[in-house]
This record gives sequence, structure tokens and C-alpha cells, in this order.
Amino acid sequence: MDLGTIEDVVIPSDRSELPPGNEGTAVIAGGTWLLSEKQDHLRRLVDITALGWPPLVVDDTGLDIAATCTIEALAAARVDRDWPATALFPQCATALLASYKIWKVATVGGNICMALPAGAMISLTAALDGVATVWAVDGTDYTVPVVDLVTGPHENSLRTGDIVRSIHLPAHALEARTAFRKTALSPLGRSASLVIGRLDRDGRFVVTVSASTVRPYVVRFDSPPRSVELRAALNAAIPDSAWYDDPHGAPDWREHISIRSALQVLEELS
Repeated sequence: MDLGTIEDVVIPSDRSELPPGNEGTAVIAGGTWLLSEKQDHLRRLVDITALGWPPLVVDDTGLDIAATCTIEALAAARVDRDWPATALFPQCATALLASYKIWKVATVGGNICMALPAGAMISLTAALDGVATVWAVDGTDYTVPVVDLVTGPHENSLRTGDIVRSIHLPAHALEARTAFRKTALSPLGRSASLVIGRLDRDGRFVVTVSASTVRPYVVRFDSPPRSVELRAALNAAIPDSAWYDDPHGAPDWREHISIRSALQVLEELS
């Protein structure tokens, strides 16, 4: 779609060239959502793809994913590490309501910042203890866990002018065994529930519930819990008001299938 109100497109090649943010400015990388519908409030686009960030950087601490990394590049990533959790990369990519053609353009950072309940890159990075590095509008940097960055449907904790630079997935999470459950009303439909279980090498058990909730929720245990303990923890962590309601599923159904999926990933990993 043409954005008929845009008066200026800025393509910075260095951080110093970034213009100050305002309500009429949008950051664009892939732009697959931004260009999909009218944006009459916008007057300027800031294209960050010319900043030249390496898509993926591997070191002993884990994996850094540039915000501009495409979903295709992440899904196809092959790293020279014993990181079983990388199996989640293509699994979460296929949970998106998007074709492989969209993967070539859509970015990890864009999917996270859009803060849609069914944002599968949110599910992935929250489940693997992802931490975003943000370029603040005042020129400083700060970090925020992805689980806290996304605060609700189309809502995040970024201030006007802040830009997500990268997301770090720590090695301890990438070394874990994982289990994945997606539920949707149709085989290729938008995720109604996406539950990811993780068993770390030190025995800690983590389960992440997303798509069925307005934002991701993570519960943690020092060791795999009993089923009754997991159910109680999820009920305590996720308030009734957090179960999402839209044409892709009613809240009570989403709650039911999410808890059922959590119990299944517990059984698979125990």
C-alpha cells in the first residue's frame, strides 16, 4: 500500500544520523505490517536497514539477533554450537500467519515491537530469556527482557524515539531441551495458543504461554514440577483478564488449550 502522507524518508548509515522521534515518525525495516494498511498519522519514515547490523552474532555468551535480521535468516540459521533450542527458530517462524515470501522481508525486531499476541518472534525470544538492547532517544543504551518489553496488544514499553538494536539469547537457554505446542482454529491459521517448554541443563524448568494471552507469561521452577503444581502456577501467574479474546478464539477456550499444552510439554520434557 502507498503511504500517501509521507513527506520524508530518512536512511541513516550511522546512529548519529538518526532523527529525533515523534508521533509522526515511524521506524521501518521490513515494513510488512507498516505498508499493509493506512498510516495517515505518519509524515516521516526512518529506514534503519542501512545501519549495517550483522543479522546474527554468535559467541560464548549466546546469540545476538539484530532487530533487522529477517525471519528467514533466523529460521535458516546454523550455528556451530551444541544449542538444541535452535530447533525453535523454524518452529516459531512457521507459527506466523505469513508465507515464506514474507519471511524474506519481515524482521525479528519488527515482529517484537508490533507486540501482537500472535507475534511468534515474541514467543521465541521470551521463551529463551531474550533481552533487548535499546538505543534510547537520549543517546544512551538500555536493556529490557522481551517478556517485559511487550506489555499488551500493540503496546510495548518503548518510549517515542527508542529503537530496538538487538535481542540477546543467552547460552544457558539455547543449551536447553525444548518442547513446542501451537494450537489454531485451522491448520494454517493464526496461532490461538503457543506454549513453549524448556528444560535447562541444570534441571530448571520454564514454560512460556503466548498468543492466547495479551502478552507473554513465563513461569519458572527449580526442577520439573508435578502437573498440579504447574497448573496452579499458571493460574496464579495469568489473570483471567489476560486471556485474549478475538475471532481466533474465546478466552475460556484459549485458557483450556494453553494449560493442556503446558502439561503436554511438561510430560515431554520430564
